[in-house]
Amino acid sequence: MNVLKTQHCQPMEGQRPMSDVQIGAHLARVQGWALVDGAIQKTYRFEDFHRTMAFVNALAWIAHREDHHPDLHVGYDRCTVRFNTHAVGGISINDFICAARADALLVD
Repeated sequence: MNVLKTQHCQPMEGQRPMSDVQIGAHLARVQGWALVDGAIQKTYRFEDFHRTMAFVNALAWIAHREDHHPDLHVGYDRCTVRFNTHAVGGISINDFICAARADALLVD
């Protein structure tokens, strides 16, 4: 089990972003995610718009509860999700926690 999905986001103000080595190690723990232009990103594909929007709404609820919000690009049968942490000016553990929680919406 990916323990990231059981963790919760923490305030990050005043902390440093993850190093490239740390980012690489954490990317190995979340399948299909990649570092793209300063954020971790993954595109999810769905059968239709209804399923796409169900995923978006479920992810929005998680983001609200964790107080860590992604950038989303939504199309008819896909949603691209991007996480980074503005408070640290880069990538933090919170991004990987939310990535694992997004994946859990479809896997578990």
